[in-house]
Amino acid sequence: MGLENRRLRGLLPLLLLGLLNCGSASGPPDLGESLSVLFVGNSLTYTENLPALVEGLGRAAGLDRVRVASVAKPDYSLEDHWNDGEALDSIAQGGWDAVVLQQGPSSLPESQAHLLEWTGRFAERIRGVGARPAVYMVWPLADGDWAGVVSAYTAAAEGNDAALLPAGRAWQAVLGAHPEIELYGPDHFHPTRAGAYLAALVIFGGLADRTTVGLTQQRPISGLSVQAVSILEHAADEANRTFGRP
Repeated sequence: MGLENRRLRGLLPLLLLGLLNCGSASGPPDLGESLSVLFVGNSLTYTENLPALVEGLGRAAGLDRVRVASVAKPDYSLEDHWNDGEALDSIAQGGWDAVVLQQGPSSLPESQAHLLEWTGRFAERIRGVGARPAVYMVWPLADGDWAGVVSAYTAAAEGNDAALLPAGRAWQAVLGAHPEIELYGPDHFHPTRAGAYLAALVIFGGLADRTTVGLTQQRPISGLSVQAVSILEHAADEANRTFGRP
């Protein structure tokens, strides 16, 4: 699907999300492609094993080869990863199509500046090995500052010419239109299986530049109904088309 068509279709309001729950029964065609992704983040990356969910989506899409690795540690910011060194070593190994960067909600002004700065430092190293830097937009606490999160991650992507993977935007849409689907876990911050799966759909769709609609409806997802999976697929697709940055 061409970028221009994706943008035109992205003009459809997210308020129509509740009507888009039937979808196509077939997934996207096998394009004979491969995808190699490194994740750098914290518990919002490793909870429910988000990288493995992205890998599974690549296999469901029929990619010839899917390689996923992760350096994710509790409460780590990007600066912590830089100082720790393991993420930089993993980037330097090369062979990545994209490196996905994530830290906390980063909604406060100083946190926004921090995210922008350290995304830039990592982006330079990532491009140095021929990979694309990508920013994984997360979400706030259930009663947190959505506008601040959106602003922080959008600025980090735009300011560093990185891909924007707007999982937080997809969360907003589902929480508003389908509150019966629980995305937040018991601590009102970390994702449930549904929340992590929604984020994985956004990430895979954004990195592979393809629709997620119909990708997994015929494949059982633990703990999720076919109807719920369809809603998540559509939410991810709309978020990427409307807010994503390739």
